[in-house]
Amino acid sequence: MQVTIDKFSGFCWGVVRTVQIAEQALLTKEKVYVLGNIIHNPKEIERLENQGLTTITVDDFESIAKESKELNIVPKILIRAHGEPPETYKKAWLLGLEIIDATCPVVTKLQERVRKFYDQGYQVVIFGKKDHAEVLGVRGVCNDQCKVVISVEQALNEVDLDQKTVFFSQTTMDRPTFLLIKDALQVKIKDLVIDTMENIATEFHAKDTICGQVSGREFLLKQFAEQNDCIVFVAGKASSNGKVLYDVCKEVNINTFFVEDISEIDINWFIGKNSVGITGATSTPQWYMNHVKEFLYSL
Repeated sequence: MQVTIDKFSGFCWGVVRTVQIAEQALLTKEKVYVLGNIIHNPKEIERLENQGLTTITVDDFESIAKESKELNIVPKILIRAHGEPPETYKKAWLLGLEIIDATCPVVTKLQERVRKFYDQGYQVVIFGKKDHAEVLGVRGVCNDQCKVVISVEQALNEVDLDQKTVFFSQTTMDRPTFLLIKDALQVKIKDLVIDTMENIATEFHAKDTICGQVSGREFLLKQFAEQNDCIVFVAGKASSNGKVLYDVCKEVNINTFFVEDISEIDINWFIGKNSVGITGATSTPQWYMNHVKEFLYSL
């Protein structure tokens, strides 16, 4: 049985940047905290925690600040790639905590654009998962005055298009659904205008803010999935882009299996298979995919 790792898989540049910033901070031997899981992959989280990284929440800020004053140190709080709302930065500053901002630049740009349109009085609509870490940050820059939708049906039911509107996307969502929602909202605007014979909500903007390294992988990922008899898709269960890219594989190769840990691998998947491909999310570390490959050969 031949086992091949997808050469286009592994960390996107935003995750690489975040992990490198964390590793550099840990080299100082000072106490380094990260606000929430640094990426949505438990294996990489475990690796960094073994180097001294401590995962916290905003609720821990006060106790950390108190302990740090007693020890006369300034703790470092790492903002992960998903970003944070403005309130998080304000609270850290008021408590005297040092922020290391490792927000992915693509996410930072999304936040800036949302804030710009919000300040101009637009209704902001986000295609994404309402409680996803990235979306929480985006909601924060517009004082949570936005609509977060996940489907065409939800958008048509909840978006009020009798006002000027701008439509964005969480950076790790799938482009086909984004385009379906965009088209549906545009049709709704057109129907409103025809029904009322008035110039209602004709100002509608759709901004495709999906990360190119997520959407750009889809074509090559389909090719890789088609070239192998079986696909082992390795990702954290909480990874948003992992779910998107797994579905891309599954669409073209029914023998695609999602695993977070090698303990989930079933040897029966490979009966009668000559080739197995290993791929993963943009938050799946290359070292763990190599580990999966070694495990498969050991079978």
